[in-house]
Amino acid sequence: MDRVVDPETYVRGVPYDTLRELREKGPVQWAGEGFWMVLGHAEVRRVLRDPKVFSSQLGATQIRDPATPEDLRYVRRMMLNLDPPEHTRLRGLLTKAFTPRAVAAVTDRIQAWAYELVGAVAKDGECDFAKVAADLPLLTLAEVFGVPEQDRGLMFDWSNRVIGYQDPEYAVSSTVDPARVSDMARAALELAPRPGPDGSMPDPRTRAGMPDLYAYAHALGEYKRANPGPDVMSNLMRQDVGIEEFENLFWLFSVAGNETLRNGIPGGLVALMSHPDQYRALLADRSLVPDAVEEMLRWWTPVMHFRRTATEDTTLSTAAIKRGDKVVVWFSSANRDPAVFADPDRFDIHRRPTEHLTFGHGPHFCLGAQLARVQLRAMFDAVLDLLGEVEPAGEPVRLRSNFQNGLKRLPIRWRS
Repeated sequence: MDRVVDPETYVRGVPYDTLRELREKGPVQWAGEGFWMVLGHAEVRRVLRDPKVFSSQLGATQIRDPATPEDLRYVRRMMLNLDPPEHTRLRGLLTKAFTPRAVAAVTDRIQAWAYELVGAVAKDGECDFAKVAADLPLLTLAEVFGVPEQDRGLMFDWSNRVIGYQDPEYAVSSTVDPARVSDMARAALELAPRPGPDGSMPDPRTRAGMPDLYAYAHALGEYKRANPGPDVMSNLMRQDVGIEEFENLFWLFSVAGNETLRNGIPGGLVALMSHPDQYRALLADRSLVPDAVEEMLRWWTPVMHFRRTATEDTTLSTAAIKRGDKVVVWFSSANRDPAVFADPDRFDIHRRPTEHLTFGHGPHFCLGAQLARVQLRAMFDAVLDLLGEVEPAGEPVRLRSNFQNGLKRLPIRWRS
C-alpha cells in the first residue's frame, strides 16, 4: 500500500505489479492511509455510477482532505466535486460545446495544428516529444474556450502547479514571459504566488493558492460579458452564470482540460515505442489509428485515481464500507483487470471493443472525451506521416505524482 501511495514511486513508473497483487487479493482493499482502494473494473464502474451512495461532494475528489473546513466548502462548489442535481444543471450549460457538431467544427484546425507542431521539428531528427505534445491541448483550449492564443502558456503553468504539487519542479512552474501576453494576463501574473522560505507553495486547490488564475478568470469573464464571441466562455456569460461559478469552471477547463491530454499523447508514444510490432502495424495501416488511440488511453491511463465518500453504510464486493469512508477508484488497476482485458499488460492496437475507464463512467464521464480523441488521432496521424518510426533518445523524465501518470520530458529521435 505504501508503494502505491508514495508519489516517489511514480518517478520510476506506475507500480502495475503491486496493483495486480492487491487486486488478486480482492477488488476492494483497505489502505493503511485510511481509505478504500477500489481496484476491480466492475467495482469501479459501480462506484462511479452511484453518486447517491458514493459522493463526489462530501469530501471532494482527492485522497487528501482539504486543509480547513472553509477550503472544503470552497472546492465543493467546483463542478468536478458536485453531485446531481447541482452537477446536472451545471453540466447542462456546457454540453453544446462538446456535441459531435461542435467538435467537428474545430477538427480541421486541430489537425492543422498537429501537423504544424510535428512539422516544426521533423527536420531536426530528434526532439523532446513531451514539449511538442503539450502545445496541442493548449491551442485547442484557447480556441474552444476563447482564451487569447498568446495567453495559452498560463494554462501550462497552472496545470503544472495544480497537478504537479508533489513535484518540486512543477509546483513552482513559471514559464510565461510577461512581455508576450495580454494585458489581463500580465496583471494576473503579478499576483502569482512565490515559494516560501522553505520552498513550499500554497495549496493549489484553494482560491488563495491560485490567485493569478482566479484574477485572470475574473477579467476574462467580464470581458466575455461585454464582448461575447462564439466560444464556450462567452456562452456561459450569456446564460448569466455568476462570476464565481465562471471562475471555478475556468479552473476546471484550464487544468483538467489540459493535463490529461498532454500526458496521454506522449504516453501513447511510449506505448508504441515499447511495442515496435504494434507501431509497425499502425504505420502499415492508418485505419487502425482510432483503435490505437483507445488502447493508448487504456494502457497509459493518465489520471490514475479519483475519490468518492460513502454517504451510508454499504457493501462493495466483500468490503463493509462505513458512512463517511473515503472510497478511491483506481483507474490504473481497473484498466488492466484481466476479467475485462485479455493479456492486460500488453499494448494491442487490435483490441476491441474497449471498455477502458480513462474518461470515467456515470454522471461525471468526461465532457471533453470526443475532443480529446480528435486531438490524439490528429497528433499520431502527424507523427506517422512526418516522422515515421521513432525511438527513445534518452530516459524519459516522469512526474512525481501519485495522481497523474505524467511525463515531463520524452527525448526521441528518428531518421530526418
